[in-house]
Amino acid sequence: MVNPVLVTSASGGRQGKTGRHVSELLLKRGIPVRAFVHRIDERSERLRALGAEIFEGDFLDARSVMRAVQDTAAIYFAYPVQDGLLDATTATALAARQAGVRRLVNLVMLQSSLEAPTPRMRQNFLSEQVFEWADIGAAHIRATVFYENVAALVRQSLPAQGAVRLPWGSENTVLPLVAGEDVGRVAAGLLAAPELAAGTAYPLIGATLSLREIIATFGRVLGQNVRYEEISDEEWRREALARGINAHAVEHLSNLWRALRAAAIDPSDPRFAVTETIEKIGGERPKSFETFVREREAEFIRQAG
Repeated sequence: MVNPVLVTSASGGRQGKTGRHVSELLLKRGIPVRAFVHRIDERSERLRALGAEIFEGDFLDARSVMRAVQDTAAIYFAYPVQDGLLDATTATALAARQAGVRRLVNLVMLQSSLEAPTPRMRQNFLSEQVFEWADIGAAHIRATVFYENVAALVRQSLPAQGAVRLPWGSENTVLPLVAGEDVGRVAAGLLAAPELAAGTAYPLIGATLSLREIIATFGRVLGQNVRYEEISDEEWRREALARGINAHAVEHLSNLWRALRAAAIDPSDPRFAVTETIEKIGGERPKSFETFVREREAEFIRQAG
């Protein structure tokens, strides 16, 4: 019997739900999956119905992680944007090393360095170093802002107020973006590949769009006038905390908004070009932002109603 791939955050959370995409894609390839979930619910039961083995555990409990990793062939590591990343990284690295795991695909953010503009991005870099030191065959996917995150931000204000209210500066602000599904396809490709070069980093950008283009896309898809309303960092922070977004994520995003405003990204800059990795490893061309929004048009209509 082939040992399973351990997929963390498998049920899917508030971000790109990459763990869920990876689980489904691996199962379609006939690769067994052990889905690491925080709790058993309807989402985990849908994965079980697809053939996944479900492991209910706690990322921050090293013994729980060790039990989950036992007898697995590889690991997909995706920790949500909340406190505890380095604890979870260390527990997973220790468990993988002790279990003899020789392949781990680690999801981090596009800017992963000690000079990155947000605390979370700097933690991502430290997480990469821990996995490297563990000598478990780690590779790193460095993904930019998910389409799913932009959609969630838009849903927070557009239906009720007819405007996208964000502290993103002018409509000329440019954002590199990617679909969570595309990230999942690359991760699944790396986990299923015959060989994987340890220590390799894979930057992933699916589109580079100005805020004006993003707003226009929502207007076309929804058939309505969508306008942008700039708000202050402090106003966005207050509203985000009131909606229940955790303080770690709010701190990360507040710093990210400031960095994007200051970056003045040029869409023609090759550093922000669409990456060939998505098609080469994921097997399909990157999903366009407009296609993504059209696929979820009903969600916005329900929100508006």
